[in-house]
Amino acid sequence: MVNVRAHLFIQGRVQAVSYRFWTQRSAQSLEFTGWIKNLDDGRVEAVFEGPKEKVEEMVEKCKKGPRFSNVEHIDVIWEKATGEFEEFEITS
Repeated sequence: MVNVRAHLFIQGRVQAVSYRFWTQRSAQSLEFTGWIKNLDDGRVEAVFEGPKEKVEEMVEKCKKGPRFSNVEHIDVIWEKATGEFEEFEITS
C-alpha cells in the first residue's frame, strides 16, 4: 500500500474547541503519523502520513471536526511521504 502525506491548513473556529486533541485521537485510531499545531492567525496546521485511503478518510473527518468546531475551509497540499514521523503528536 502506498503511503502519502497530506499537509492541511484548517480555517474557522478550530482553536479553543479541542480540535488538536480530537485530531490526535482520530489519527491514532487510524494508525498513521504526523503532527498538528495552532497557528498565530487562528488556523490549525496538520501533517498526516500513512496509507492513502486512511489519510483521505482523515482529511474528510477534519472537514467536520469535533463538536464545538466550525470548519470553514481546508487547504490540502498532497506530497510524497517521507516516513520521518514515529507517531502523531501535538506540537507548538
